Amino acid sequence: MNQKRILYEDQDIIVCHKAAGIATQTARVGQADMVSEVRNYLSRSGGGGMPYVGVVHRLDQPVEGILVFAKNKKAAAGLSRQITEEQTEKYYYAVVCGHSFARQGDLEDYLWKDGRTNTSSVAPPEIKDAKRAFLHYEIIAQREPEAFTGMEGYGMYQGNEDTGGESERVETVVGGCKLALARIRLYTGRHHQIRVQMSNAGMSLLGDYKYADEEAVAISKQMHVKEAALCAYRLSFLHPGTGRRMEFRIRPEGKCFRIAEFWETFDRLDGTEEVNIESGGFVV
Repeated sequence: MNQKRILYEDQDIIVCHKAAGIATQTARVGQADMVSEVRNYLSRSGGGGMPYVGVVHRLDQPVEGILVFAKNKKAAAGLSRQITEEQTEKYYYAVVCGHSFARQGDLEDYLWKDGRTNTSSVAPPEIKDAKRAFLHYEIIAQREPEAFTGMEGYGMYQGNEDTGGESERVETVVGGCKLALARIRLYTGRHHQIRVQMSNAGMSLLGDYKYADEEAVAISKQMHVKEAALCAYRLSFLHPGTGRRMEFRIRPEGKCFRIAEFWETFDRLDGTEEVNIESGGFVV
């Protein structure tokens, strides 16, 4: 594991920045996952042996973001209890596609997981095994649609070797739907929750080929976006040993987040964002 991916480490926990495309944990032989990466790192840095790596929460394989792992069973129990009791605070950025967006809103649904297909769907609450799912979202930037001309028209900030690696602006041109940057607070951690609920609300995630509508899939293919435009950028919890509140933030790396207006929004938010926990809303 690249040590730049380690955000924090002590005797009880290790906090990492997971890249999109790597699983949190997998049983597939030969496939990389975060648990193996963390265990190998701890084994090398600790002088050998089989270190304990406790998985207390997960991110979908296509999703980038912050993960905390426990380094002993006591820490694992403490973190797991916080997650079960919804005491952790989890925030995401997502690039979504739609024709109109409410500035903010709450999404409350019941989700049912189909274990045979590894998919989830919105279901009536009376369906057996359907579980309540709740999140709050806010649209913080969006790009108006223009005539689509191809990948070169998506307003990415791109490094230019001729200018010493400085970013240059490329005009954004989008198809029939708008692209928007959403900020999400996740209150419940259901299977594929954000992807399912946002799609059900008419805000499919860019790069999500499992739940997105046909228009969002088409734009994702034309932009060559291969991973879901979703990043777990902020995580807050109580340290299982000291009880101290800890908070970690990252800036998304994914290509789809580099759309010009969205990248400028990150510049504006860095170090200035505050969250109104009681209302579930966001104050900048």
